[in-house]
Amino acid sequence: MRLFLSCLVATALMTTSARADKAESAEHECALNFEVKNIEGETVDLEDYEGNVVLIVNVASKCGLTPQYENLQAMYEKYKDQGFVILGFPCNQFAGQEPWEESKILEFCTGEYNVSFPMFSKLEVNGDGAAPLYKFLTSQDVKPKGAGKVSWNFEKFLIDREGNLINRFEPRTKPDDKIVVKAVEAELAKK
Repeated sequence: MRLFLSCLVATALMTTSARADKAESAEHECALNFEVKNIEGETVDLEDYEGNVVLIVNVASKCGLTPQYENLQAMYEKYKDQGFVILGFPCNQFAGQEPWEESKILEFCTGEYNVSFPMFSKLEVNGDGAAPLYKFLTSQDVKPKGAGKVSWNFEKFLIDREGNLINRFEPRTKPDDKIVVKAVEAELAKK
């Protein structure tokens, strides 16, 4: 009898624990269930972008891929009136290629590439110090790249209007590559 009661108690505790874990993971089932700081240091709730097709990109100012800012801005201008937004997250984890503070990053992006899409404060995308947003993004197994660490600057994550992560593109896949454009246009067509 005692063994039976012990099993019941243990089962109840495991069920409660599993429910708590499930509730915690459910809280972040949506890629937009996070708060971040914009480049001016103000808190932004990413749920504000729900209803849009969102491309999240980790960026850097001193990288061989930095010219992708030009392609990103062109894409943003082309599709923003259809509900498309790009969110740029500076990161200095790859060969120290984003050494500047936020004000200098913003000055560089707007001055050199006329960036007008939303930019955010520097963050980490990999490791123990990774921002919760990036811990979520990199844990998801989506095509074409799949789950795992961010490999370099300018990795791209595409989120649908409901906040679901649907695609992940390698850093060298340019924003105007047909695979990215096709994915963005397909989501924009799903009004």
